[in-house]
Amino acid sequence: MLASLRRLHRLRPIAAAATLRRAAAPSLSPPPPPPPKLLHFIPFSSSSTTPLSKPILCKSSEYEVEKRGVEGIAEEIDEGIVDHVRQGSDTDAYAAIELALDSVVKVFTVSSSPNYFLPWQNKAQRESMGSGFVIPGRRIVTNAHVVADHTFVLVRKHGSPTKYKAEVQAVGHECDLALLSVENKEFWEGMHFLELGDIPFLQEAVAVVGYPQGGDNISVTKGVVSRVEPTQYAHGAAQLMAIQIDAAINPGNSGGPAMMGDKVAGVAFQNLSGAENIGYIIPVPIIKHFIAGIEEKGKYVGFCSLGLACQPTENSQLREHFRMRPDTTGVIINKINPLSDAAKVLKKDDVVLSFDGVPIANDGTVPFRNRERITFDHLVSMKKPGEKAILKVLRDGIEHELSISVRPLQPLVPVHQFDKLPSYYIFAGFIFVPLTQPYLHEYGEDWYNTSPRKLCEKALRELPNKPGEQLVILSQVLMDDINTGYERLSELQVKKVNGVEVENLKHLCRLVEGCQDENLKFDLDEGRVIVLNYKNAKLATSRILKRHRIPTAMSSDLIDEQAADLEIKSACVR
Repeated sequence: MLASLRRLHRLRPIAAAATLRRAAAPSLSPPPPPPPKLLHFIPFSSSSTTPLSKPILCKSSEYEVEKRGVEGIAEEIDEGIVDHVRQGSDTDAYAAIELALDSVVKVFTVSSSPNYFLPWQNKAQRESMGSGFVIPGRRIVTNAHVVADHTFVLVRKHGSPTKYKAEVQAVGHECDLALLSVENKEFWEGMHFLELGDIPFLQEAVAVVGYPQGGDNISVTKGVVSRVEPTQYAHGAAQLMAIQIDAAINPGNSGGPAMMGDKVAGVAFQNLSGAENIGYIIPVPIIKHFIAGIEEKGKYVGFCSLGLACQPTENSQLREHFRMRPDTTGVIINKINPLSDAAKVLKKDDVVLSFDGVPIANDGTVPFRNRERITFDHLVSMKKPGEKAILKVLRDGIEHELSISVRPLQPLVPVHQFDKLPSYYIFAGFIFVPLTQPYLHEYGEDWYNTSPRKLCEKALRELPNKPGEQLVILSQVLMDDINTGYERLSELQVKKVNGVEVENLKHLCRLVEGCQDENLKFDLDEGRVIVLNYKNAKLATSRILKRHRIPTAMSSDLIDEQAADLEIKSACVR
């Protein structure tokens, strides 16, 4: 991450109450950076490794050079190339304006986020605004954070006073993208569908179109591409490919297209706080993967992963220890997600030499276009769930070629919980919830330092050992005679109930509701213990719920689970 205090901020939609003096809407701080030198298993476009080129004629000479030479081989070109790359900026901007008049829309969202400390309640609803653009198939592309936790969405065309109701068709919070649909046929009259282009080269001109703060009409800002590399997406906390540009991107630009000529080069989504004119757009390969998954499966499928954490082998002594030849390059496997298919094939301390025939360097990178490199994890991204990948690995000095299935993997502690109601279970005034990062975010923007240290470390470091596993914690205690003396035992993980290890919140609920013993015992983290008379605790639960005006003792998903269990039991009896 950056050495300075600057942070990547998603371009939070403009709040309805925003004024001209307000600079940028605050956003949730992204999770702290991962341990240095660990290569994360993040998917990217495998197609992007193919070197792309497009010749440009040099004004002062008769030979042609590649557009990539503007950035990488200045000694072989002259200033005429740079002028040629930039001279189209004005033309592109004017063309973008013309297209935008019939393509870019303003998105109005009413949203209400859950209160994770009081999970039966929602926070006050808020109104916000963002941008979007239409694509073939009568769909609107925007950012996921524009419509996150939405309750109502409207869209408005440029030059029209009418707002039309929109439905959220699909959302990918990892890649910060969403698809909207509008049923009203009147909305689509005269609309121009935008086509997706390619990844722009360095110093290519782009025009960002949208509805940023400071006015109500459409806005176009010009800039050039500064770099293309993996970047942390502030909304979903994923590390995915992004394009950095020097065009001004402000709150409200979220979801608007970055135009290169008459095609979309990306979607504006975040900026770098504390820096001037450093914005980020989501590149076309990420957008296409998002849309393709929805078209094939009918829902967002996510980005595939190998489930590996790897270490570079840049030290010669390290390479010698793992019996790597001088001409051999690769990375060492430090951790394997137990739920990944790689756990059945790979082992700790295996050296990954290549992925699908592409050699991996000692720093964990692979070639990307010309004179650019990117972490090898991007080769996994565009593979479909269940698709095979061929890995060449070095194990005990012997090379092996192994076939591994790739698929999206979920962390033990969810990074986000947008568009979902939190799960909870209340018994005898004890509020039990699964640990999630949104729960930790309730401690404020500096949650990494202000939240309980042990819970924070578990959330960021631990891996699941079985499907459906959750870390269940005792969130807080609603005081009553039944739980007097236990009020300080909050924010601890629940390990066992009556000697049975807790797998997840649903399992804890079944263990408590099905208790046949006189006493109920909870074993917590740090060796703490809670013992209750089960009959008295059951009676106390009703009065505590009434006193605190809590509608039910458990969330709707647990109620549905209980109803399903009763149906199964009654079917077995019959």
